[in-house]
Amino acid sequence: MRRIVVVGASAAGLTAAETLRREGFAGSLTLIGEEPHAPYDRPPLSKQVLSGAWVADRLSRRTEEALRALDLDLRLGAVATGLDTIARVVRLGDGGEVGYDGLIVATGVRPRGLPGGGRVLRTLRDALELRERLYAGRRLVVVGAGFLGAEAAGVARGLGCEVVLLEPAPVPLAHAVGAEVGEVLAAAHREHGVDLRTGVAVTEVVDGGVLLADGSSVEGDEVLVAIGSWPNTEWLEGSGLEVADGLVCDRFSEAAPGVYGAGDVARWHNPLFGTSMRIEHRTNAAEQGMAAARNLLRPQARTVFAPLPYFWSDQYDMKIHAYGHLRGHDTVEIAEGDLGQRRFLAAYRAEGRLVGALAVGMPPKAVRPWRQALLGGPHGGHLGGHLGSDAGRHLLKEEQ
Repeated sequence: MRRIVVVGASAAGLTAAETLRREGFAGSLTLIGEEPHAPYDRPPLSKQVLSGAWVADRLSRRTEEALRALDLDLRLGAVATGLDTIARVVRLGDGGEVGYDGLIVATGVRPRGLPGGGRVLRTLRDALELRERLYAGRRLVVVGAGFLGAEAAGVARGLGCEVVLLEPAPVPLAHAVGAEVGEVLAAAHREHGVDLRTGVAVTEVVDGGVLLADGSSVEGDEVLVAIGSWPNTEWLEGSGLEVADGLVCDRFSEAAPGVYGAGDVARWHNPLFGTSMRIEHRTNAAEQGMAAARNLLRPQARTVFAPLPYFWSDQYDMKIHAYGHLRGHDTVEIAEGDLGQRRFLAAYRAEGRLVGALAVGMPPKAVRPWRQALLGGPHGGHLGGHLGSDAGRHLLKEEQ
């Protein structure tokens, strides 16, 4: 294999490129990124950058020297528009083409929008432009009370803005974290002065605010739309690769011979949970970038990609950490701590099997036994069935 192309220069793509070099690949390595900026960190956009605590330069994932050391054909501001898997060519928006022997697709996602526009928060430019518009006395309408919308709402309140947070579901994030935990997060927003309105559907962004499905409107100086994302797979149309809410990959993250997916755009079969999943979190992006690179480089010694998903969020004084695949759970148990004090650990199960654990305000050591149980897969799930009972609390105390 002489030529490898990585399309997407964020966490998954950059990590894949670094892994290829670290594992001994000495051939031509092209890294294609749609944004003009060198690879940077996205999670701080809705937190430290939006609040003004960090300057843009602090987001850089690697120094110029480190990037030069990778000996990349680094193409920034370049958009992949097509893929020919027969000729093994990536087509670019400027009419150019890049040939490959091996390909890693790491094109990520883009925000979903609403009629009429509104602001989104995905890129450095998005965060900086919104930051300039947020200051005391401004009224921000946030559409969507998921983790991104909730983080932005909290930051805006800290800047002295009036914030209206609109959510179509009865309880924010209930589909992911359960109604009890969702109510705790909702209460934190209201206590910090956010006007959180649930069961509200927004149909359009207009000058001076948004229109609701019931015909009423909500006024605002700025509107942030945070209603989820779409995987960037349009450029793969006609390539023969399977696309279904992401690039469909197998348990090795392979989409086709010599083609692997990594990061937010990839939907792969995770043997740890026995299901297909697509995860939009930085930790997974970096881990899958490494796995895809190694499997592409050594096809005869591939290993399955079976990670334990992990994500975190900062909202006001709450530190939220979660492991596992919480979506699709059927029971939630508060196994440690107290919801009212916002210091607790919740265990999630599906058909009796432990599938996830979420901690708010708890030290890392409190989550450790749950993480180990989840890593055990089906057998760990049986162990997890006892965690949260007297035995589970005993384990937690021993870790402390």
